[in-house]
Amino acid sequence: MGSKEGHRTGFGKWEARGVSRREFLRTCAIAAASVGLPAWTVGEIAEAAAAKGRPPVIWLHFQECTGCSETLLRTSHPAVSDLILDLVSLDYHETLLAAAGKQAEEALQASVRKNAGKYVCVIEGSIPRAEVGSYCRVGGRTAIEMTKEIGGKAGAVIAIGSCASWGGLPSADPNPTGAVGVPKILEGKAVVCLPGCPPNPYNLLGTVLQYATYGTLPALDSLGRPTFAYARTIHEDCPRRPHFDAGRFAERFGDEGHRHGYCLYKTGCKGPATHAPCSLQHFSEVVGAWPIGIGHPCFGCTEQSLAFRVPLHTTVEIDRPTPPDTFPPIHADHGGVSTAAVGVAGLAVGALIGAGAMASKKLGATKGEGKGETDKEAK
Repeated sequence: MGSKEGHRTGFGKWEARGVSRREFLRTCAIAAASVGLPAWTVGEIAEAAAAKGRPPVIWLHFQECTGCSETLLRTSHPAVSDLILDLVSLDYHETLLAAAGKQAEEALQASVRKNAGKYVCVIEGSIPRAEVGSYCRVGGRTAIEMTKEIGGKAGAVIAIGSCASWGGLPSADPNPTGAVGVPKILEGKAVVCLPGCPPNPYNLLGTVLQYATYGTLPALDSLGRPTFAYARTIHEDCPRRPHFDAGRFAERFGDEGHRHGYCLYKTGCKGPATHAPCSLQHFSEVVGAWPIGIGHPCFGCTEQSLAFRVPLHTTVEIDRPTPPDTFPPIHADHGGVSTAAVGVAGLAVGALIGAGAMASKKLGATKGEGKGETDKEAK
């Protein structure tokens, strides 16, 4: 593509950085496919990015381990460099920002002033709101103050990770800092929650792509989670699900069933009650790079009622059972047979035998008639 055409269609700024239109479209295609967007959206994503410019992103860190950011750094389809340079403008991120101290704070405030109502505010980590003690201050301001100020002026707010979504590990009992998720602080404002410890980075990518392209947020469930990623439980799409249906379980770690890759439900797997796409979208584009893939039961890290609350090896109830796990197990318990059941069975068998006898008579008569007619024709 020539440079004039590139500038005319809005792709000149990428060509100026040595990125061809073909390469940029490939990045958009991979990004769209990775989050389940249909192929026809690729052109719209590319045109929106060219015409509107990259959406500014302000990323705040509070009570967390930075694992969510570390997972984002390990994506390769697209790579985080493509995500930052081609699809979004990461204006502030404490881990990745080259500036520090006063310069970093100035960059944050400048982006807020310039892009108020348009930027995407991503928050990583829980918000402490304990009245006693001073927890989690950045630049002299508390996490609550920053969340209300910066999150309140954002066009979209995304709580990435379980800590930001509902409190995560910092909120485990006895929760000394009073840690809560972003929705508890920004009540009344739509917050997209991407729980996980860490969450799959493509859940973030899909949310940002939709907002950047269409100016809308994805469909959310009652907990603010995108349905494209959290509508189904891990159990429903688990690669070990056939073993569950067949009644093949690992009873303990290291036993024969465990070595053969059998279902981990009896070892405490929380997959039947955990809503997440881990069984479909593995981490770092490595097949099997997730807990169950390496032989460990699901921890239930996306669920506030499970993670850091239910003991690791405790089994859970199956949420929304779907066939075939509602069918009787292979080794079903056998009880006594009642007289009534025997009578009903006898009637059924008798009816089948009677029907079979009548069918045989009719079949024999038909064959006899056919044979007679054939003999007459032969004569």
